[in-house]
Amino acid sequence: MPLLTLAHSPDPDDVFMWWPLGSESEPPVFDTHGFRFHPIAEDIQQLNRRAITSGDLDITAVSIHTYPHIKDRYRLTSCAGSFGDGYGPKLVVRADRRGRVADPLAFVADPSTLVAIPGVNTTAFLVLRVLVGREFRFVELPFDEIPGAVQRGEAAAGLLIHDAQLTYARHDLAELLDIGLRWRDAKGLPLPLGGNAVRRDLDERFGPGALEAVGRLLCRSIAHALDHRREGMERIGARYPELDSSTLDRYLSMYVSQRTLDPGPDGRRAIAELLALGRSSGLSPDAGPLDLLECGPLAQGPRGD
Repeated sequence: MPLLTLAHSPDPDDVFMWWPLGSESEPPVFDTHGFRFHPIAEDIQQLNRRAITSGDLDITAVSIHTYPHIKDRYRLTSCAGSFGDGYGPKLVVRADRRGRVADPLAFVADPSTLVAIPGVNTTAFLVLRVLVGREFRFVELPFDEIPGAVQRGEAAAGLLIHDAQLTYARHDLAELLDIGLRWRDAKGLPLPLGGNAVRRDLDERFGPGALEAVGRLLCRSIAHALDHRREGMERIGARYPELDSSTLDRYLSMYVSQRTLDPGPDGRRAIAELLALGRSSGLSPDAGPLDLLECGPLAQGPRGD
Protein backbone atom coordinates (compact mmCIF):
# COMPACT_ATOMS: atom_id res chain seq x y z
CA MET A 1 0.00 0.00 0.00
CA PRO A 2 1.79 3.21 -1.15
CA LEU A 3 2.51 5.78 1.56
CA LEU A 4 2.82 9.29 0.13
CA THR A 5 4.33 12.26 1.92
CA LEU A 6 1.88 15.17 1.93
CA ALA A 7 3.70 18.35 2.93
CA HIS A 8 1.86 21.55 3.72
CA SER A 9 2.32 24.75 5.65
CA PRO A 10 1.08 24.72 9.27
CA ASP A 11 -1.54 27.40 8.64
CA PRO A 12 -5.24 26.58 9.08
CA ASP A 13 -6.35 26.45 5.45
CA ASP A 14 -3.84 23.74 4.54
CA VAL A 15 -4.68 21.63 7.58
CA PHE A 16 -8.38 22.08 6.84
CA MET A 17 -8.00 20.89 3.23
CA TRP A 18 -6.22 17.65 4.08
CA TRP A 19 -7.76 16.32 7.29
CA PRO A 20 -10.15 14.01 5.34
CA LEU A 21 -7.16 12.07 3.97
CA GLY A 22 -6.20 10.89 7.44
CA SER A 23 -2.68 10.02 8.51
CA GLU A 24 -0.63 7.02 9.55
CA SER A 25 -2.50 6.97 12.86
CA GLU A 26 -5.97 7.98 11.62
CA PRO A 27 -7.89 6.47 8.71
CA PRO A 28 -9.23 8.58 5.84
CA VAL A 29 -12.91 9.40 5.77
CA PHE A 30 -13.38 7.97 2.26
CA ASP A 31 -11.83 5.25 0.11
CA THR A 32 -8.37 6.35 -1.02
CA HIS A 33 -7.95 3.35 -3.33
CA GLY A 34 -4.90 1.92 -1.62
CA PHE A 35 -3.00 5.16 -1.09
CA ARG A 36 -2.08 6.34 2.39
CA PHE A 37 -0.84 9.81 3.29
CA HIS A 38 1.79 11.01 5.74
CA PRO A 39 1.16 14.71 6.56
CA ILE A 40 4.21 16.91 7.14
CA ALA A 41 3.80 20.52 8.29
CA GLU A 42 6.68 22.89 7.52
CA ASP A 43 7.18 26.60 6.93
CA ILE A 44 6.32 27.46 3.32
CA GLN A 45 9.77 28.80 2.47
CA GLN A 46 11.31 25.58 3.80
CA LEU A 47 8.95 23.65 1.53
CA ASN A 48 9.84 25.89 -1.40
CA ARG A 49 13.54 25.29 -0.89
CA ARG A 50 13.04 21.58 -0.31
CA ALA A 51 11.11 21.27 -3.58
CA ILE A 52 13.86 23.15 -5.44
CA THR A 53 16.87 21.42 -3.91
CA SER A 54 15.87 17.82 -3.16
CA GLY A 55 12.35 17.29 -4.51
CA ASP A 56 11.94 14.36 -2.14
CA LEU A 57 8.33 15.04 -1.13
CA ASP A 58 5.60 13.25 -3.07
CA ILE A 59 3.07 16.05 -2.62
CA THR A 60 3.94 19.50 -1.36
CA ALA A 61 2.58 22.97 -0.96
CA VAL A 62 4.65 25.55 -2.84
CA SER A 63 4.45 29.21 -3.61
CA ILE A 64 3.40 29.83 -7.21
CA HIS A 65 6.59 31.87 -7.61
CA THR A 66 8.53 28.66 -6.88
CA TYR A 67 6.86 26.56 -9.57
CA PRO A 68 9.14 27.51 -12.51
CA HIS A 69 12.10 26.13 -10.54
CA ILE A 70 10.46 22.71 -10.02
CA LYS A 71 8.34 22.25 -13.14
CA ASP A 72 10.40 19.36 -14.49
CA ARG A 73 9.96 17.31 -11.32
CA TYR A 74 6.51 18.41 -10.13
CA ARG A 75 3.11 19.14 -11.62
CA LEU A 76 0.70 21.67 -10.12
CA THR A 77 -2.76 20.39 -9.25
CA SER A 78 -5.80 22.36 -10.35
CA CYS A 79 -7.09 22.11 -6.79
CA ALA A 80 -5.59 23.44 -3.54
CA GLY A 81 -4.60 26.82 -4.93
CA SER A 82 -4.57 29.76 -2.56
CA PHE A 83 -5.88 32.99 -4.09
CA GLY A 84 -6.29 36.45 -2.63
CA ASP A 85 -9.28 38.01 -4.35
CA GLY A 86 -8.80 41.71 -3.60
CA TYR A 87 -6.79 40.91 -0.49
CA GLY A 88 -3.56 39.15 0.30
CA PRO A 89 -0.16 39.53 1.94
CA LYS A 90 0.22 42.75 3.89
CA LEU A 91 3.15 45.07 4.38
CA VAL A 92 3.06 46.33 7.96
CA VAL A 93 4.97 48.57 10.35
CA ARG A 94 4.62 49.33 14.01
CA ALA A 95 1.44 51.29 14.59
CA ASP A 96 3.35 54.18 16.18
CA ARG A 97 5.37 54.59 12.98
CA ARG A 98 2.54 54.37 10.46
CA GLY A 99 2.03 58.13 10.27
CA ARG A 100 5.65 58.68 9.28
CA VAL A 101 5.33 56.66 6.06
CA ALA A 102 3.85 58.67 3.20
CA ASP A 103 4.82 56.33 0.35
CA PRO A 104 5.03 52.63 1.30
CA LEU A 105 7.02 51.58 -1.77
CA ALA A 106 9.54 54.42 -1.41
CA PHE A 107 9.85 53.46 2.26
CA VAL A 108 10.71 49.86 1.32
CA ALA A 109 13.19 51.06 -1.32
CA ASP A 110 15.01 53.28 1.19
CA PRO A 111 18.40 51.66 1.97
CA SER A 112 17.86 52.30 5.68
CA THR A 113 14.70 50.15 5.73
CA LEU A 114 15.00 46.47 6.61
CA VAL A 115 11.97 44.38 5.64
CA ALA A 116 11.26 40.99 7.21
CA ILE A 117 9.96 38.66 4.50
CA PRO A 118 8.67 35.06 4.58
CA GLY A 119 11.10 33.94 1.85
CA VAL A 120 12.54 34.97 -1.50
CA ASN A 121 10.65 32.14 -3.20
CA THR A 122 7.25 33.28 -1.97
CA THR A 123 4.74 34.97 -4.23
CA ALA A 124 4.41 37.77 -1.70
CA PHE A 125 8.07 38.66 -2.10
CA LEU A 126 7.90 38.49 -5.91
CA VAL A 127 4.99 40.92 -6.15
CA LEU A 128 6.45 43.34 -3.59
CA ARG A 129 9.82 43.28 -5.35
CA VAL A 130 8.16 44.08 -8.69
CA LEU A 131 6.06 46.85 -7.14
CA VAL A 132 9.14 48.45 -5.57
CA GLY A 133 10.96 48.20 -8.90
CA ARG A 134 14.41 47.63 -7.43
CA GLU A 135 16.27 45.53 -4.90
CA PHE A 136 15.67 46.36 -1.24
CA ARG A 137 17.10 45.25 2.08
CA PHE A 138 15.38 42.26 3.63
CA VAL A 139 15.82 39.45 6.09
CA GLU A 140 14.13 36.07 5.68
CA LEU A 141 12.23 34.80 8.71
CA PRO A 142 9.68 32.04 9.33
CA PHE A 143 6.31 33.60 8.60
CA ASP A 144 5.10 33.37 12.20
CA GLU A 145 8.16 35.22 13.54
CA ILE A 146 7.71 38.31 11.37
CA PRO A 147 5.08 40.16 13.47
CA GLY A 148 7.21 39.88 16.60
CA ALA A 149 10.35 41.01 14.78
CA VAL A 150 8.61 44.16 13.56
CA GLN A 151 7.04 44.81 16.95
CA ARG A 152 10.45 44.60 18.64
CA GLY A 153 12.04 46.90 16.07
CA GLU A 154 14.32 44.22 14.64
CA ALA A 155 12.88 45.03 11.21
CA ALA A 156 11.33 48.30 10.09
CA ALA A 157 8.56 46.54 8.16
CA GLY A 158 7.20 43.08 7.69
CA LEU A 159 5.57 41.20 4.82
CA LEU A 160 2.81 39.08 6.35
CA ILE A 161 1.26 35.92 4.93
CA HIS A 162 -1.13 33.28 6.28
CA ASP A 163 -3.31 34.13 9.28
CA ALA A 164 -0.99 36.97 10.36
CA GLN A 165 -2.88 38.98 7.71
CA LEU A 166 -5.79 39.01 10.16
CA THR A 167 -4.03 39.13 13.53
CA TYR A 168 -1.28 41.72 13.05
CA ALA A 169 -3.13 44.39 15.04
CA ARG A 170 -2.67 42.25 18.16
CA HIS A 171 1.05 42.98 17.82
CA ASP A 172 0.43 46.75 17.60
CA LEU A 173 1.16 46.74 13.88
CA ALA A 174 -0.51 48.78 11.14
CA GLU A 175 -0.97 48.10 7.44
CA LEU A 176 1.02 50.02 4.85
CA LEU A 177 0.00 48.08 1.76
CA ASP A 178 -2.23 45.15 0.82
CA ILE A 179 -0.35 43.28 -1.92
CA GLY A 180 -3.43 41.38 -3.07
CA LEU A 181 -5.50 44.52 -3.38
CA ARG A 182 -2.77 46.28 -5.36
CA TRP A 183 -2.57 43.25 -7.69
CA ARG A 184 -6.35 43.24 -8.19
CA ASP A 185 -6.36 46.97 -8.99
CA ALA A 186 -3.53 46.54 -11.50
CA LYS A 187 -4.48 43.23 -13.13
CA GLY A 188 -8.19 42.79 -12.48
CA LEU A 189 -7.43 39.24 -11.32
CA PRO A 190 -7.11 37.33 -8.05
CA LEU A 191 -3.56 36.95 -6.78
CA PRO A 192 -2.37 33.30 -6.95
CA LEU A 193 -0.30 32.85 -3.82
CA GLY A 194 0.24 29.16 -3.25
CA GLY A 195 -0.33 25.90 -5.03
CA ASN A 196 -0.03 22.19 -4.56
CA ALA A 197 2.56 20.16 -6.47
CA VAL A 198 2.72 16.40 -7.09
CA ARG A 199 5.76 14.52 -8.34
CA ARG A 200 5.48 13.67 -12.01
CA ASP A 201 6.98 10.19 -11.54
CA LEU A 202 4.09 8.62 -9.61
CA ASP A 203 3.05 6.54 -12.63
CA GLU A 204 6.57 5.13 -12.92
CA ARG A 205 6.67 4.28 -9.22
CA PHE A 206 3.13 3.02 -8.63
CA GLY A 207 1.76 2.11 -12.03
CA PRO A 208 -0.12 3.81 -14.89
CA GLY A 209 -2.82 6.21 -13.72
CA ALA A 210 -1.34 6.77 -10.24
CA LEU A 211 -0.68 10.47 -10.81
CA GLU A 212 -4.21 11.22 -11.94
CA ALA A 213 -5.69 9.04 -9.18
CA VAL A 214 -3.77 10.93 -6.51
CA GLY A 215 -4.83 14.24 -8.05
CA ARG A 216 -8.48 13.19 -7.81
CA LEU A 217 -8.04 12.12 -4.18
CA LEU A 218 -6.56 15.48 -3.27
CA CYS A 219 -9.46 17.27 -4.89
CA ARG A 220 -11.94 15.00 -3.17
CA SER A 221 -10.36 15.78 0.20
CA ILE A 222 -10.99 19.48 -0.36
CA ALA A 223 -14.53 18.83 -1.55
CA HIS A 224 -15.22 16.76 1.58
CA ALA A 225 -13.72 19.44 3.83
CA LEU A 226 -15.89 22.11 2.22
CA ASP A 227 -18.98 19.92 2.52
CA HIS A 228 -18.20 19.21 6.20
CA ARG A 229 -17.01 22.63 7.23
CA ARG A 230 -18.26 22.54 10.82
CA GLU A 231 -16.64 19.19 11.50
CA GLY A 232 -13.40 20.39 9.96
CA MET A 233 -13.33 23.53 12.07
CA GLU A 234 -13.90 21.46 15.20
CA ARG A 235 -11.09 19.10 14.24
CA ILE A 236 -8.48 21.78 13.57
CA GLY A 237 -9.57 24.52 15.96
CA ALA A 238 -7.60 23.15 18.92
CA ARG A 239 -4.38 23.52 16.94
CA TYR A 240 -4.79 27.29 16.78
CA PRO A 241 -5.56 28.59 20.28
CA GLU A 242 -4.53 32.08 19.18
CA LEU A 243 -7.44 32.17 16.70
CA ASP A 244 -10.98 32.53 18.02
CA SER A 245 -13.69 30.74 16.10
CA SER A 246 -14.82 33.84 14.19
CA THR A 247 -11.26 34.65 13.05
CA LEU A 248 -10.69 31.04 12.02
CA ASP A 249 -13.97 31.03 10.12
CA ARG A 250 -13.07 34.29 8.37
CA TYR A 251 -9.63 33.02 7.39
CA LEU A 252 -11.00 29.77 5.98
CA SER A 253 -13.63 31.72 4.05
CA MET A 254 -10.84 33.78 2.48
CA TYR A 255 -8.62 30.90 1.40
CA VAL A 256 -10.71 27.71 1.14
CA SER A 257 -13.61 28.07 -1.29
CA GLN A 258 -14.92 26.71 -4.56
CA ARG A 259 -11.92 28.41 -6.20
CA THR A 260 -9.77 26.04 -4.11
CA LEU A 261 -11.41 23.13 -5.91
CA ASP A 262 -10.89 24.73 -9.30
CA PRO A 263 -9.35 28.13 -10.04
CA GLY A 264 -11.68 28.86 -12.94
CA PRO A 265 -10.72 30.76 -16.10
CA ASP A 266 -9.65 33.92 -14.26
CA GLY A 267 -7.63 31.92 -11.75
CA ARG A 268 -5.79 30.16 -14.58
CA ARG A 269 -5.13 33.51 -16.26
CA ALA A 270 -3.87 34.85 -12.95
CA ILE A 271 -1.38 32.00 -12.54
CA ALA A 272 -0.13 32.52 -16.09
CA GLU A 273 0.15 36.27 -15.48
CA LEU A 274 2.15 35.79 -12.30
CA LEU A 275 4.52 33.30 -13.91
CA ALA A 276 5.03 35.69 -16.83
CA LEU A 277 5.74 38.50 -14.37
CA GLY A 278 8.41 36.45 -12.65
CA ARG A 279 10.03 35.65 -16.00
CA SER A 280 9.91 39.22 -17.37
CA SER A 281 11.31 40.65 -14.15
CA GLY A 282 14.22 38.22 -14.21
CA LEU A 283 13.27 36.79 -10.83
CA SER A 284 12.32 33.31 -12.05
CA PRO A 285 12.93 31.12 -15.10
CA ASP A 286 10.40 30.41 -17.83
CA ALA A 287 7.69 28.08 -16.52
CA GLY A 288 6.67 26.90 -19.98
CA PRO A 289 3.07 25.86 -20.73
CA LEU A 290 0.86 25.50 -17.65
CA ASP A 291 -0.27 21.86 -17.45
CA LEU A 292 -2.41 21.62 -14.34
CA LEU A 293 -3.29 18.18 -13.03
CA GLU A 294 -7.09 18.34 -13.24
CA CYS A 295 -9.46 16.97 -10.63
CA GLY A 296 -11.71 14.62 -12.54
CA PRO A 297 -14.90 12.97 -11.22
CA LEU A 298 -13.69 12.22 -7.67
CA ALA A 299 -13.76 15.94 -6.86
CA GLN A 300 -17.39 15.52 -5.87
CA GLY A 301 -17.52 14.47 -2.25
CA PRO A 302 -20.62 13.57 -0.23
CA ARG A 303 -22.78 16.36 1.03
CA GLY A 304 -22.75 16.90 4.75
CA ASP A 305 -22.91 19.72 7.27
